[in-house]
Amino acid sequence: MGFLRTEQHRGRFLLPAACACVSLGLAPSALADEPRAANEPRLLEETAGITQVVDAFDEGDLFDLKLSLGYEYSMRSAPIRRETSIIQPGLSTGGYVSDALSVAEYEESTSRLQTRAEIGLYKDIALILRMPVILSHSRKLSDLDGSSDTNSLNTQGLVGESLFSVPFESPTRSGIEYLAVGFDFGLMNQTRDWTNPTWIVGFEGRFDVSEPMHACNENPEPEGVKCAYPSDVNRNGRSDGDDEGSFSGERDPGVSRGTTGLEIHTYVSKRVKYIEPYGGFLALLEFQNNSSDYGATDLEGSLVNRPPLRGSMVVGLEVIPWEIREKFQRIALDFRFTGTYVSEGRDYSELFDALGSSPAPSLRNPNYAAYHANPDPDGPASVVDPNSQKVYVTGLTDVQQHGDYLLSTQFSFQAGEFIKFNLGAGYRIIQSHMITFDQPCNPNIDASPGESGPCQSDSGDLSGLPNPNYRRVINAPGRRFMVGTSTGLQAWLNASVMF
Repeated sequence: MGFLRTEQHRGRFLLPAACACVSLGLAPSALADEPRAANEPRLLEETAGITQVVDAFDEGDLFDLKLSLGYEYSMRSAPIRRETSIIQPGLSTGGYVSDALSVAEYEESTSRLQTRAEIGLYKDIALILRMPVILSHSRKLSDLDGSSDTNSLNTQGLVGESLFSVPFESPTRSGIEYLAVGFDFGLMNQTRDWTNPTWIVGFEGRFDVSEPMHACNENPEPEGVKCAYPSDVNRNGRSDGDDEGSFSGERDPGVSRGTTGLEIHTYVSKRVKYIEPYGGFLALLEFQNNSSDYGATDLEGSLVNRPPLRGSMVVGLEVIPWEIREKFQRIALDFRFTGTYVSEGRDYSELFDALGSSPAPSLRNPNYAAYHANPDPDGPASVVDPNSQKVYVTGLTDVQQHGDYLLSTQFSFQAGEFIKFNLGAGYRIIQSHMITFDQPCNPNIDASPGESGPCQSDSGDLSGLPNPNYRRVINAPGRRFMVGTSTGLQAWLNASVMF
């Protein structure tokens, strides 16, 4: 029986050239990969980009180091609307609440420098260091269907006050986004055993190394400051003598999320001739740092104070239309879909700067963190405790759960053994969701009548502990803000050198 000898990744294996064995009812014996002879050249053995793990102590390649530098630009926009019960064509009739009141068009753009180092530690084990640097991050609110002409209606707080004005612009932010340290492990490797797929698992810690974001207004009112402290109720940069301590001036806008993150991922790929399909999962858990504005809202009674959790499913296909393996040259096209579920959580929403820097008394004056028993027997069972902690609006709000979807494609060109280029683009869709979603009471905490405050009904029923982060002017049904379906584009270019 004749055999066709072909190369498959690192080793070689034999394929039957005829099917006589099948017609005779005979099964061919298993044939092992042939070892590479000493005089044979090393070949390109990389799997799909998503499942590549640099390693060390391989035959003829004792150490691997990969350094990457890239530039990424992203932009997106979305309409921001508000609930209303105003009887008006296109809004509401019959007394029901509509979410069609136009507030603003949100626009965001980010330029980011991506730096990455991958160090091989052992076979299929890599240490990964990353440090994204935001070169510029800008946000602004502009007119939406004439909304800038009716600000008193669209952004009204209490009677006679406006929460913010449109147009609104945030300062341009820049700096180190975070420092990431992680490990990737190759549990299976198709280049070592062609009968197996390539399967990697890994994790990454993300550490806050720069100033967390603070709510700012690029064009504050006369005599106001751009980035006021939350307890600066007059927004003039001067202490009002409250229990937050003395301060003067303003804060830095900041650029990081003020969190510590843990990202976990696993991906599987399998090359078949000129294509390599792949899939996997990714989860990102963030934990708030008390040094950020999360610390000011982390109080007993807070219903949601953690950042949202993100879980992603990734599926894709890498196509290799051309490669010369002995020269380490390859062209690859990557087509990918990433679907992400974002849980409810306190986050930097599209109105983070506008609400956090609001001059409206209903937002800048503090709530109190607790209630106590009312000494007046003829009054309600509990009243505000003026000796409890004052709670200020920081701009962080409870954001409703939603989906985030990305379709992307990437062109990769490996010019030789030591250099590789990637050029890619993506289209992003974020599902519409509420961005001021807080509830007045935390039902998960049992409160006595003396602590329940407004969470006690006239009949004496208790529904939990009051949420000190709740603000009726933005959180009550009929006053909540929401962001419509957001669409955006991403593009990136990076180069890698491999040793």
